[in-house]
Amino acid sequence: MEESNAVAGLSALAHETRLRIFRELVRAGPVGLSAGDIAVSVGAAPTTLSFHLKELQNSGLLTARREGRQIFYALDFLHMRHLLDFLMDDCCQGHPEICQIALAPASCAPPQRKSKSSKAKRGT
Repeated sequence: MEESNAVAGLSALAHETRLRIFRELVRAGPVGLSAGDIAVSVGAAPTTLSFHLKELQNSGLLTARREGRQIFYALDFLHMRHLLDFLMDDCCQGHPEICQIALAPASCAPPQRKSKSSKAKRGT
């Protein structure tokens, strides 16, 4: 990935609404979501949403497809992988054990929730 493409992707994500949109589309997977569903889930007005979706699409992070009157947006997972690879390029300068932690596929695992009993043990 070229540095300019990485900057475009990171710049697109450097906004609260666009980051929320991105995270919603991560959860939706490759099928994506309609623009209307995205608007509801992130609480954005249609014109504002349209602007943010266009920014994410222009950065290469999103794809769009039309089905009838609706437009569905989905992450371009390959582009995102290239962005992550770019960020981690030359990781750890010869210490692969550190990179294994940074690159572990934790994103596909269910989120770890702290149980009430662990809070009680800590005295909180």
